[in-house]
Amino acid sequence: MSLKELSTCATMIGCGDMAQGHIRQVLTHFPATRFPVICEPSEKQYDKTVTLFKELGHSPPANEPDVHKLLAEYGEQLDSAFINSPHKFHHEQAVACLKAGLDVLLEKPMVMTAEEAVDLIRVRDETGRTLVVAFQGSLSPEVRMADKLIQGGTMGTVRNIDAQVWQDWNQNQTNTWRQNPEISGGGFMFDTGAHMLNTVSDLAGEPFVEVAAFLDNLGQPVDILGVVIGRLASGTLVTLNACGEAFPSCQSEIKLVGTQAMMRTGVWGKYLDIRYRGDEDWTAIPVPPTLGVWEQFLAVRQGLIENPSPPEVGLRMAHLWDAIRKSAANGGSAVKI
Repeated sequence: MSLKELSTCATMIGCGDMAQGHIRQVLTHFPATRFPVICEPSEKQYDKTVTLFKELGHSPPANEPDVHKLLAEYGEQLDSAFINSPHKFHHEQAVACLKAGLDVLLEKPMVMTAEEAVDLIRVRDETGRTLVVAFQGSLSPEVRMADKLIQGGTMGTVRNIDAQVWQDWNQNQTNTWRQNPEISGGGFMFDTGAHMLNTVSDLAGEPFVEVAAFLDNLGQPVDILGVVIGRLASGTLVTLNACGEAFPSCQSEIKLVGTQAMMRTGVWGKYLDIRYRGDEDWTAIPVPPTLGVWEQFLAVRQGLIENPSPPEVGLRMAHLWDAIRKSAANGGSAVKI
């Protein structure tokens, strides 16, 4: 039986614009996945979701805006949950779903703080359920191949990692929950930039031990610009640059410089190039196709692959984000982790 034919009974928690894209992807490519109920407090977003289900030829799900009531009433029918709610609610909702016996695919960023990350891992271990963080980078074949090459010694010793991400984020997110720090936990660096923080943490394969950071809100309630200088446990130096007020775009690059080769990819994967010592130009590395995060989640649940995006990577990123905020609040002073 293929993953497309695998019968799965899931709930979608939070059905905003990002979730709409995920729903379309799942219903289009994984018709055996059923959504008997969703959790969406906004009537407007629920109506949009109903329209989407009908457009794709599926019966619209019921709606229970309270996740705890949903689990109490429908929990025995469900085997998994895809959480797409605002960042503030990730920890509470993921814990509730895991304790209800569901496997969880959790949108980025995993949680708001390292303390929440530690607790979530504890609950994952206690319940024995599967928890995958829906970072497209870690779940992409490009980043997984890059990690394999790095661990296999193709790069030699990685001396430097440089990452950039840019988007017209400020223009698009003004007056939305993403610029409410109590709900979002941060600005561009912690929203779109979370993909950069996670993919770099993933490829680094080791913790940051020292961080210095500057964040600029540009008059908004949250950061729009950010630059980070970090040092890994091995001594590798890392720079992270986030610009949330770019021209209309959403792009990125991560470049790793090793003693034997250089490699570049995106924070979401999407491409992977290598340049060996003596080469005059980059060479694209072929990777297998993917149907996205739901496919990877199903493969992990079936035991077909190891979890490419476990909460342990989310914890490493949470420690990094906590240090970035602390350094920025102290004028860029270096923070040891």
